[in-house]
Amino acid sequence: MPSAYSFWVGQAVILQVAAEDIRVPLRGVIVGESESSVRFRVGEGWDIEIFKHMILAVEQDSRVSVLVN
Repeated sequence: MPSAYSFWVGQAVILQVAAEDIRVPLRGVIVGESESSVRFRVGEGWDIEIFKHMILAVEQDSRVSVLVN
């Protein structure tokens, strides 16, 4: 069964992320995932791992059209 994030891999998105009392939108591309985290590319070649339990929402970034191979 595909995960909820597999649909978004390679697409420009905005992640709504929460850490304690802080909520921030992150603009970038989901480039992969593991069981507990999502690999997210912000900027050129800067990948970060975000724990899935910190992600509140994923939405398409309508300002950018990017495809990652």
